[in-house]
Amino acid sequence: MGTPVVHIIGAGLAGLAAAVRLAGGPRDIVLHETARQAGGRCRSYYDPALGLTIDNGNHLLLSGNRHAREFLARIGAEDQLTGPAQADFAFIDLATKERWRLRPNDGPFPWWIFSAQRRVPATRPLDYLHLLRLLAPGKDAPIGTVMHCDGSLYERLWLPFFLAALNTDPIEGSSKLAAAVVRETLAKGGHACRPLIARQGLSAAFIDPALNYLAKRRAKIHFEHRLRAIAFAKGRANALDFGGDVLPLGVADTIILAVPPAAAESLIPGLQTPKATRAIVNAHFTIVPPSDFPPLMGIVNGTIEWLFAFQDRFSVTISGADRLLDVAREDLAGRIWAEVAEVTQIEKPLPPWQIIKEKRATFAATVADNARRPGTATAYANLLLAGDWTATGLPATIEGAIRSGHRAAAMIMA
Repeated sequence: MGTPVVHIIGAGLAGLAAAVRLAGGPRDIVLHETARQAGGRCRSYYDPALGLTIDNGNHLLLSGNRHAREFLARIGAEDQLTGPAQADFAFIDLATKERWRLRPNDGPFPWWIFSAQRRVPATRPLDYLHLLRLLAPGKDAPIGTVMHCDGSLYERLWLPFFLAALNTDPIEGSSKLAAAVVRETLAKGGHACRPLIARQGLSAAFIDPALNYLAKRRAKIHFEHRLRAIAFAKGRANALDFGGDVLPLGVADTIILAVPPAAAESLIPGLQTPKATRAIVNAHFTIVPPSDFPPLMGIVNGTIEWLFAFQDRFSVTISGADRLLDVAREDLAGRIWAEVAEVTQIEKPLPPWQIIKEKRATFAATVADNARRPGTATAYANLLLAGDWTATGLPATIEGAIRSGHRAAAMIMA
């Protein structure tokens, strides 16, 4: 009998996380990726319209994202994330022109809510206690039925926070997913919700170091190698069909299927996955930000939601952006730039720009679709699932994707 092989289908973050956990162990690791490059929705590429290397989507991590930080530490790339020494979020309300900084204190007791200089303007300490209703045990329910979704605190903090985390209108979003994000970050104190950004790009932080790590441990990766079908017999997967290239599986071989939900459904009979999706729109503008502009700013009462200031560009993220999919790219670029110019106080015409519309960026983090997320194990003994759409307990985030890969790897090691 030869060395057992783990075949990982998909070299996005979930597949890479599983491979990194397993590489160098007693099993051979082989990744199969449909595309010409790894990373999936978390990667960088050169954009000729901008003359810059940009990310295919802006991603903000928080210091409480334990699995993401463990992954980066293992591949030697934790220094790729930068952020303030303490939790500090700059905001502006485009309706009132007010600017403020949200600064939760370190430690679990939230004394910051008693400081007018640290909390949201026009809010009282008592307002923040309504969040306890969300954190109370109970059935999953739409957030709008669990906590107040109006007023200054909601519009200026909970709406942008939960919309960014869930990529779904918080009123209809899953209370369990929202509560999980709060418990792992804000509820632990400022030390767990410091904003962290991959300043050199997602590929430099997550993808290239992971591929180098795997190469040093003799893991194999096959690009442009699309899995067409899986053959099953007697409760196991026994062959992988890559279209003219059929790979038989040994009795000790295992598969981790880390592909999008629609692809997983086409490969596994009877698999149930989330159905509804939500869009994200990202915009990039080639212009050097002012030296004193914060690396991240939340925007209230605008089209923009989060504005990232990189060394050579401004980048914008708009979550739950289905309403913008039919807006012409030129019109959208002009509308977004007008807000960027107002926020940054830059009086310049529209610079070189790029608009990226991800129509199906994530599953809809509603109660119904959260209930449709499958676990890691499947009905087949040697077939496991990974991906941010599986039942990670979190929304579709980088942390959730990496956690799913770690879970699949742990089941194999066990």
